[in-house]
Amino acid sequence: MTNNLKDILSSSSPDVDQETLLLYLQGRLSEQQKHELEKQLMKDEFNEDAMEGLQEFKDKEQLQYMVEMLNRDLKKKTEKKKRQREKMQLKDQPWLYLSLLILLLLIVLSYVVIRRLINN
Repeated sequence: MTNNLKDILSSSSPDVDQETLLLYLQGRLSEQQKHELEKQLMKDEFNEDAMEGLQEFKDKEQLQYMVEMLNRDLKKKTEKKKRQREKMQLKDQPWLYLSLLILLLLIVLSYVVIRRLINN
């Protein structure tokens, strides 16, 4: 899984990056940049609702910390699920293949020997 899929704010809009969104919420963008960002975010109802929710934060400086914390928690959970999936997969075990080959050879050899004894 790529890192950009694990970031909370990166999937909100492909045109808006996380840094620009955080700068907007902290009030550090020019009026023209704010207007462009708002126009991009209003194209999608989910993005608009997300922006309204993010604007409800009282301490805008803590947003960066909250985003980093959410991203870290999300990465931990996805890594945990990934490890569980890897545990569930069967791993190649050469000794298993060798033992199956030997068993098949023994069966074929037994068949040939029994066949010869019956024919004699």
